[in-house]
Formats: sequence, structure tokens, C-alpha cells
Amino acid sequence: MLYIRPDPHSKLRISVTLHLIFVTRMLRYVVALCLLALSYAQDCRIENFQVKQDFDRTRYAGTWYAVGKKDPEGLFLLDNVVAQFTVEEDGKMTATAKGRVVILNNWEMCAHMFATFEDTDNPAKFRMKYWGAASYLQTGNDIHWVIDTDYDNYAIHYSCRLVDADGTCLDSYSFVFSRHPTGLRPEDQVIITQKKTDICLLGKYRRVSHNGFCDNSDSFYQQ
Repeated sequence: MLYIRPDPHSKLRISVTLHLIFVTRMLRYVVALCLLALSYAQDCRIENFQVKQDFDRTRYAGTWYAVGKKDPEGLFLLDNVVAQFTVEEDGKMTATAKGRVVILNNWEMCAHMFATFEDTDNPAKFRMKYWGAASYLQTGNDIHWVIDTDYDNYAIHYSCRLVDADGTCLDSYSFVFSRHPTGLRPEDQVIITQKKTDICLLGKYRRVSHNGFCDNSDSFYQQ
């Protein structure tokens, strides 16, 4: 009969392996619980979101390139989004925007949007009336808040279309803007990440590319 002598260290190795598996699983649970607790602790009622202090619309005016966005429900500009803000002679702010859209499942075109802004008692909070040059584009009235900007490099905006009974937003959208089509500077990205967290939208943005689609006049549709 063949006798195999048991490895005296095998039980120890098994014990250590099981212990490591247990510790790893427990750490995952702890991290998950911490994230859950943080989500409950964060105040996501939009009335408590902080906006840009002493917002200066004149400095804000000009061209902004969208480099990130959180989409709302429905048809929305996909990429190549460029916005132009203007302060009119009466002090009111208006805006135009263009970007690529896809309609009828596979028809790409560059759409043109327009907006006017109604002032509120907070200089960084507006009521925005918007409409498209084409009938298939959405129209409406949304809040338009400038969460933060340094005027020369970055800006982050927030809009809510539907507020829940508890004061949180059920249908929001947000743009991260840069003065430069190449994107944000590293130091700006740190600020923007914090602002995304502050408005409860961290992890919900996607990158907005710029490949010159709307530079082709043949792809631009305007009624």
C-alpha cells in the first residue's frame, strides 16, 4: 500500500487563503456600505446646490466648447457641441448652440438651438427658454444654473426639467464647458470633479468629442 505523507503546511496555507478571501469580501462590504452611507448623507435637493458667487455674465459671454455632458431624457445634442453666449444691449443674455444629432435612427445632421434667459434674484440662476431651428428638436423652459466657472478656462452648468416631491431632480442635464476645444486643463478637471459630486452627478457624464462635423455647412439644417 502506498502511503502519502500529508504536507504539514497544507492546512496552514488553506487557512491563510480562506482568511484572505474572508477579509477581501468583508472589505468589499465595508466599502459598499460606506458608499451607500455617503449617498444617503449627501443632500441632492436642487434648492441646496451652490452656484457661482457674484456671477458676471459679461465675462461669461463668448464661445464655449462642451467637453462633457450628462444627458436628459429625449433627443439631445450628441457631440460637436459649441455654445455662444451673448449679452444684448438691454443686458439680457441669449445663446445659440450647435451640435450633431441623430434622427430617424440613422440620419445625422448638425442642429442649431436658440435660447433666451430670464433673470432671477440670483445672478447665476436663470430661467431658460429654448427652441430648435428644426421642428424635430425639443422646445421648453428649464432652469439654467451656472454652478462654477473661472470665465477663462472652464464652466459647469446644471439644468433640471422635472423636480421630484422630495426636492431632488428626476430629469436633469449638465454641460462641462471649456474655452478650448482640446479640453480642460488638469487643474480644472479636479475642480469639475468636485462640482459633479456637489450636484449629485458624479459618474453620469460622458465625453463630448469634436471632429469638425458641424463645420460642414452641408450637414447643417436650419428652417
